Amino acid sequence: MIGKQTHDRGAQSFGPHDVNDVTSAGEGSASDEPESSERSERDQQQGSASDEEHSSERQRARQASWIDSHCHVYEERIPGGVDGALAEARDAGVAAMVTVGCDRETSLAGIDLASRFTPIHATVGLHPHEARHGVETVLDLFDRPGVVAVGECGLDYYYDHSPRDAQRRAFAEQIAIANDRVLPLVVHTRDAWEDTFDILDTEGVPQRTIIHCFTGGRDEMRASVERGAYVSFSGIVTFAKSTEIHDAARECPLERMLVETDSPYLAPSPNRGRANTPAWVTLVGEHIAGLRQVPVDTIRDATRAATLRAIPGIGPSLMATPPGESTEP
Repeated sequence: MIGKQTHDRGAQSFGPHDVNDVTSAGEGSASDEPESSERSERDQQQGSASDEEHSSERQRARQASWIDSHCHVYEERIPGGVDGALAEARDAGVAAMVTVGCDRETSLAGIDLASRFTPIHATVGLHPHEARHGVETVLDLFDRPGVVAVGECGLDYYYDHSPRDAQRRAFAEQIAIANDRVLPLVVHTRDAWEDTFDILDTEGVPQRTIIHCFTGGRDEMRASVERGAYVSFSGIVTFAKSTEIHDAARECPLERMLVETDSPYLAPSPNRGRANTPAWVTLVGEHIAGLRQVPVDTIRDATRAATLRAIPGIGPSLMATPPGESTEP
Protein backbone atom coordinates (compact mmCIF):
# COMPACT_ATOMS: atom_id res chain seq x y z
CA MET A 1 0.00 0.00 0.00
CA ILE A 2 2.83 2.45 0.78
CA GLY A 3 4.46 1.75 -2.54
CA LYS A 4 1.22 2.41 -4.41
CA GLN A 5 0.65 5.76 -2.66
CA THR A 6 4.17 6.90 -3.51
CA HIS A 7 3.68 5.98 -7.12
CA ASP A 8 0.38 7.87 -7.33
CA ARG A 9 1.84 10.99 -5.76
CA GLY A 10 4.79 11.07 -8.14
CA ALA A 11 2.51 10.60 -11.15
CA GLN A 12 0.52 13.81 -10.61
CA SER A 13 0.42 15.97 -13.83
CA PHE A 14 0.41 19.73 -14.17
CA GLY A 15 -0.94 21.75 -17.14
CA PRO A 16 1.33 23.95 -19.36
CA HIS A 17 0.25 27.11 -17.50
CA ASP A 18 0.72 25.69 -13.98
CA VAL A 19 4.34 26.82 -13.68
CA ASN A 20 3.88 28.38 -10.25
CA ASP A 21 2.32 25.17 -8.97
CA VAL A 22 5.18 23.13 -10.35
CA THR A 23 7.77 25.52 -8.88
CA SER A 24 6.12 25.67 -5.51
CA ALA A 25 5.75 21.95 -5.45
CA GLY A 26 9.40 21.55 -6.31
CA GLU A 27 10.51 24.12 -3.77
CA GLY A 28 8.27 22.60 -1.15
CA SER A 29 9.79 19.18 -1.75
CA ALA A 30 13.29 20.62 -1.49
CA SER A 31 12.54 22.51 1.72
CA ASP A 32 10.94 19.40 3.24
CA GLU A 33 13.98 17.16 2.68
CA PRO A 34 15.84 17.86 5.98
CA GLU A 35 12.65 17.37 8.01
CA SER A 36 11.84 14.14 6.15
CA SER A 37 15.39 12.89 6.69
CA GLU A 38 15.23 13.64 10.40
CA ARG A 39 11.82 12.01 10.64
CA SER A 40 13.10 8.94 8.80
CA GLU A 41 16.06 8.69 11.17
CA ARG A 42 13.75 8.99 14.18
CA ASP A 43 11.45 6.32 12.74
CA GLN A 44 14.40 4.00 12.22
CA GLN A 45 15.59 4.56 15.77
CA GLN A 46 12.10 3.96 17.13
CA GLY A 47 11.75 0.87 14.96
CA SER A 48 15.09 -0.45 16.18
CA ALA A 49 14.09 0.19 19.80
CA SER A 50 10.76 -1.53 19.17
CA ASP A 51 12.49 -4.56 17.63
CA GLU A 52 14.86 -4.77 20.60
CA GLU A 53 11.92 -4.54 22.99
CA HIS A 54 10.03 -7.32 21.21
CA SER A 55 13.20 -9.43 21.12
CA SER A 56 13.64 -8.93 24.87
CA GLU A 57 10.01 -9.85 25.44
CA ARG A 58 10.44 -13.03 23.42
CA GLN A 59 13.59 -13.87 25.35
CA ARG A 60 11.84 -13.31 28.69
CA ALA A 61 8.94 -15.48 27.50
CA ARG A 62 11.34 -18.30 26.61
CA GLN A 63 13.06 -17.98 29.98
CA ALA A 64 9.71 -18.05 31.81
CA SER A 65 8.25 -21.08 30.09
CA TRP A 66 7.60 -24.77 30.59
CA ILE A 67 9.29 -27.75 28.96
CA ASP A 68 7.46 -31.03 28.38
CA SER A 69 10.29 -33.50 28.95
CA HIS A 70 8.49 -36.50 27.45
CA CYS A 71 5.70 -36.80 24.89
CA HIS A 72 4.81 -38.58 21.65
CA VAL A 73 3.53 -35.84 19.35
CA TYR A 74 3.82 -38.07 16.29
CA GLU A 75 0.88 -40.13 17.57
CA GLU A 76 -2.37 -39.77 15.64
CA ARG A 77 -4.28 -39.38 18.91
CA ILE A 78 -2.63 -36.04 19.68
CA PRO A 79 -5.52 -33.50 19.63
CA GLY A 80 -5.24 -31.25 16.59
CA GLY A 81 -2.21 -33.10 15.29
CA VAL A 82 1.27 -31.64 15.46
CA ASP A 83 0.20 -28.14 14.36
CA GLY A 84 -2.60 -28.05 16.89
CA ALA A 85 -0.39 -29.35 19.68
CA LEU A 86 2.27 -26.74 18.96
CA ALA A 87 -0.24 -23.90 18.83
CA GLU A 88 -1.88 -24.93 22.08
CA ALA A 89 1.51 -25.44 23.74
CA ARG A 90 2.67 -21.99 22.68
CA ASP A 91 -0.50 -20.41 24.07
CA ALA A 92 0.02 -22.27 27.37
CA GLY A 93 3.62 -21.09 27.69
CA VAL A 94 5.31 -24.37 26.74
CA ALA A 95 8.50 -23.53 24.86
CA ALA A 96 9.86 -26.99 24.10
CA MET A 97 8.95 -30.66 24.10
CA VAL A 98 10.86 -33.92 23.75
CA THR A 99 9.15 -36.43 21.49
CA VAL A 100 10.36 -39.87 22.46
CA GLY A 101 11.04 -42.81 20.17
CA CYS A 102 9.88 -46.31 21.08
CA ASP A 103 11.02 -48.24 18.00
CA ARG A 104 12.40 -47.51 14.54
CA GLU A 105 9.19 -46.09 13.09
CA THR A 106 8.44 -43.73 15.96
CA SER A 107 12.08 -42.68 16.30
CA LEU A 108 12.13 -41.74 12.62
CA ALA A 109 8.85 -39.86 13.03
CA GLY A 110 10.30 -37.87 15.92
CA ILE A 111 13.49 -37.07 14.02
CA ASP A 112 11.42 -35.80 11.10
CA LEU A 113 9.31 -33.52 13.32
CA ALA A 114 12.37 -32.20 15.12
CA SER A 115 13.94 -31.28 11.78
CA ARG A 116 10.87 -29.20 10.89
CA PHE A 117 9.75 -27.61 14.15
CA THR A 118 12.11 -25.81 16.51
CA PRO A 119 10.23 -26.59 19.76
CA ILE A 120 10.33 -30.36 19.11
CA HIS A 121 13.35 -32.48 20.04
CA ALA A 122 13.74 -36.16 19.26
CA THR A 123 15.12 -39.22 21.00
CA VAL A 124 15.88 -42.64 19.57
CA GLY A 125 15.10 -45.74 21.55
CA LEU A 126 13.64 -49.21 21.84
CA HIS A 127 10.83 -49.47 24.38
CA PRO A 128 10.75 -52.61 26.54
CA HIS A 129 7.54 -53.61 24.76
CA GLU A 130 9.57 -53.74 21.52
CA ALA A 131 12.75 -55.22 23.00
CA ARG A 132 12.21 -58.53 21.22
CA HIS A 133 13.07 -56.80 17.91
CA GLY A 134 16.61 -55.99 19.04
CA VAL A 135 18.51 -52.73 19.47
CA GLU A 136 20.12 -53.23 16.07
CA THR A 137 16.81 -52.10 14.52
CA VAL A 138 17.43 -48.53 15.74
CA LEU A 139 21.22 -48.45 16.05
CA ASP A 140 21.93 -46.44 12.90
CA LEU A 141 19.45 -43.74 13.89
CA PHE A 142 21.72 -42.46 16.66
CA ASP A 143 23.87 -40.99 13.89
CA ARG A 144 21.05 -38.75 12.68
CA PRO A 145 21.47 -35.03 13.44
CA GLY A 146 19.48 -33.55 16.29
CA VAL A 147 19.01 -36.68 18.41
CA VAL A 148 19.08 -35.42 22.01
CA ALA A 149 18.82 -38.65 24.05
CA VAL A 150 18.66 -42.44 24.10
CA GLY A 151 15.32 -44.03 24.95
CA GLU A 152 12.86 -44.66 26.04
CA CYS A 153 14.22 -47.96 27.19
CA GLY A 154 14.04 -50.06 30.33
CA LEU A 155 11.88 -52.75 31.84
CA ASP A 156 8.11 -53.30 31.91
CA TYR A 157 7.19 -56.35 33.97
CA TYR A 158 3.53 -55.29 34.14
CA TYR A 159 2.72 -56.06 30.50
CA ASP A 160 5.70 -58.27 29.53
CA HIS A 161 5.08 -57.68 25.82
CA SER A 162 8.67 -58.79 25.27
CA PRO A 163 10.41 -61.62 27.16
CA ARG A 164 12.17 -60.32 30.26
CA ASP A 165 15.59 -61.51 29.14
CA ALA A 166 15.13 -59.55 25.89
CA GLN A 167 14.08 -56.49 27.89
CA ARG A 168 17.12 -56.69 30.15
CA ARG A 169 19.47 -57.18 27.20
CA ALA A 170 18.01 -54.25 25.22
CA PHE A 171 18.14 -52.03 28.30
CA ALA A 172 21.80 -52.84 28.98
CA GLU A 173 22.72 -52.22 25.35
CA GLN A 174 21.05 -48.83 25.31
CA ILE A 175 22.74 -47.82 28.55
CA ALA A 176 26.02 -48.62 26.82
CA ILE A 177 25.04 -46.46 23.84
CA ALA A 178 24.22 -43.54 26.13
CA ASN A 179 27.56 -43.88 27.90
CA ASP A 180 29.55 -44.29 24.68
CA ARG A 181 27.90 -41.29 22.99
CA VAL A 182 27.60 -39.20 26.16
CA LEU A 183 23.86 -38.85 25.59
CA PRO A 184 21.10 -38.64 28.20
CA LEU A 185 19.20 -41.87 28.94
CA VAL A 186 15.39 -41.95 29.20
CA VAL A 187 14.26 -44.87 31.38
CA HIS A 188 10.87 -46.59 31.44
CA THR A 189 10.35 -48.83 34.44
CA ARG A 190 7.16 -50.48 35.63
CA ASP A 191 6.95 -53.12 38.35
CA ALA A 192 10.68 -53.62 37.88
CA TRP A 193 12.50 -51.27 40.24
CA GLU A 194 15.00 -53.79 41.60
CA ASP A 195 16.14 -55.05 38.20
CA THR A 196 16.16 -51.52 36.79
CA PHE A 197 18.58 -50.31 39.47
CA ASP A 198 20.67 -53.49 39.26
CA ILE A 199 21.20 -53.11 35.51
CA LEU A 200 21.94 -49.39 35.82
CA ASP A 201 24.50 -50.11 38.53
CA THR A 202 26.10 -52.93 36.56
CA GLU A 203 26.34 -51.06 33.25
CA GLY A 204 27.13 -47.67 34.77
CA VAL A 205 24.52 -44.98 35.26
CA PRO A 206 24.87 -42.41 32.44
CA GLN A 207 25.78 -38.91 33.56
CA ARG A 208 22.29 -37.70 32.63
CA THR A 209 19.64 -40.31 33.37
CA ILE A 210 15.90 -39.59 33.53
CA ILE A 211 13.39 -41.86 35.24
CA HIS A 212 10.39 -41.04 33.07
CA CYS A 213 6.76 -41.16 34.21
CA PHE A 214 7.80 -41.81 37.79
CA THR A 215 5.42 -44.20 39.55
CA GLY A 216 7.34 -45.02 42.72
CA GLY A 217 7.30 -43.62 46.20
CA ARG A 218 9.82 -41.91 48.47
CA ASP A 219 12.22 -44.87 48.49
CA GLU A 220 12.37 -45.21 44.70
CA MET A 221 12.75 -41.46 44.30
CA ARG A 222 15.63 -41.39 46.77
CA ALA A 223 17.29 -44.39 45.09
CA SER A 224 17.02 -42.61 41.74
CA VAL A 225 18.44 -39.33 43.03
CA GLU A 226 21.27 -41.12 44.88
CA ARG A 227 22.34 -42.48 41.49
CA GLY A 228 22.37 -38.97 40.05
CA ALA A 229 19.18 -39.48 38.06
CA TYR A 230 16.43 -36.98 37.34
CA VAL A 231 12.85 -37.84 38.27
CA SER A 232 10.12 -36.89 35.79
CA PHE A 233 6.54 -36.60 37.01
CA SER A 234 3.59 -37.11 34.65
CA GLY A 235 -0.15 -36.56 34.88
CA ILE A 236 -0.36 -39.51 37.29
CA VAL A 237 0.81 -37.16 40.05
CA THR A 238 -2.50 -35.30 39.70
CA PHE A 239 -4.60 -38.41 40.40
CA ALA A 240 -6.21 -38.42 43.85
CA LYS A 241 -5.23 -41.98 44.71
CA SER A 242 -1.56 -41.64 43.73
CA THR A 243 -0.55 -40.88 47.31
CA GLU A 244 2.90 -42.49 47.15
CA ILE A 245 3.75 -40.43 44.07
CA HIS A 246 2.46 -37.34 45.89
CA ASP A 247 4.92 -38.05 48.71
CA ALA A 248 7.77 -38.45 46.25
CA ALA A 249 6.87 -35.19 44.50
CA ARG A 250 6.82 -33.33 47.81
CA GLU A 251 10.32 -34.51 48.71
CA CYS A 252 12.10 -34.73 45.36
CA PRO A 253 14.91 -32.15 45.18
CA LEU A 254 13.83 -29.44 42.75
CA GLU A 255 17.18 -29.57 40.98
CA ARG A 256 16.36 -33.19 40.07
CA MET A 257 12.69 -32.74 39.14
CA LEU A 258 11.24 -32.76 35.61
CA VAL A 259 7.64 -32.61 34.39
CA GLU A 260 6.11 -34.34 31.39
CA THR A 261 2.83 -35.27 29.77
CA ASP A 262 3.64 -38.60 28.08
CA SER A 263 0.94 -37.37 25.71
CA PRO A 264 -1.31 -38.54 24.19
CA TYR A 265 -1.44 -40.81 27.25
CA LEU A 266 -2.08 -40.10 30.95
CA ALA A 267 -3.93 -36.79 30.72
CA PRO A 268 -3.77 -34.97 34.07
CA SER A 269 -6.82 -34.09 36.12
CA PRO A 270 -9.25 -32.51 35.40
CA ASN A 271 -8.78 -33.89 31.87
CA ARG A 272 -8.23 -37.50 32.85
CA GLY A 273 -9.60 -39.90 30.26
CA ARG A 274 -9.08 -37.53 27.34
CA ALA A 275 -6.25 -37.59 24.81
CA ASN A 276 -3.35 -35.71 26.38
CA THR A 277 -1.38 -32.84 24.80
CA PRO A 278 1.94 -31.11 25.68
CA ALA A 279 0.15 -27.93 26.76
CA TRP A 280 -1.16 -29.78 29.80
CA VAL A 281 2.30 -30.15 31.30
CA THR A 282 1.34 -26.90 33.02
CA LEU A 283 -1.35 -28.80 34.96
CA VAL A 284 1.26 -31.29 36.16
CA GLY A 285 3.47 -28.47 37.39
CA GLU A 286 0.60 -26.63 39.01
CA HIS A 287 -0.43 -29.73 40.95
CA ILE A 288 3.11 -30.30 42.20
CA ALA A 289 3.24 -26.66 43.30
CA GLY A 290 0.10 -27.29 45.31
CA LEU A 291 1.56 -30.42 46.89
CA ARG A 292 4.71 -28.54 47.88
CA GLN A 293 2.84 -25.34 48.78
CA VAL A 294 5.09 -23.15 46.63
CA PRO A 295 4.32 -20.71 43.80
CA VAL A 296 3.73 -22.29 40.40
CA ASP A 297 6.57 -20.18 39.00
CA THR A 298 8.95 -21.97 41.36
CA ILE A 299 8.10 -25.35 39.84
CA ARG A 300 8.10 -23.98 36.29
CA ASP A 301 11.52 -22.38 36.62
CA ALA A 302 13.09 -25.27 38.56
CA THR A 303 11.86 -27.99 36.20
CA ARG A 304 12.84 -25.96 33.17
CA ALA A 305 16.39 -25.52 34.49
CA ALA A 306 16.61 -29.20 35.46
CA THR A 307 15.40 -30.30 32.02
CA LEU A 308 18.03 -28.17 30.31
CA ARG A 309 20.69 -29.80 32.49
CA ALA A 310 19.31 -33.28 31.90
CA ILE A 311 18.89 -32.83 28.13
CA PRO A 312 21.31 -30.06 27.09
CA GLY A 313 20.51 -30.59 23.41
CA ILE A 314 17.29 -28.66 23.98
CA GLY A 315 19.06 -25.47 25.01
CA PRO A 316 20.22 -23.94 21.71
CA SER A 317 16.73 -23.86 20.22
CA LEU A 318 15.38 -21.82 23.12
CA MET A 319 17.81 -19.06 22.21
CA ALA A 320 16.77 -19.06 18.56
CA THR A 321 13.32 -19.34 17.01
CA PRO A 322 10.34 -18.30 19.19
CA PRO A 323 8.21 -21.19 20.51
CA GLY A 324 5.87 -22.76 17.98
CA GLU A 325 7.62 -21.45 14.88
CA SER A 326 8.68 -23.88 12.17
CA THR A 327 12.26 -24.17 11.00
CA GLU A 328 10.99 -24.64 7.46
CA PRO A 329 11.55 -21.71 5.05
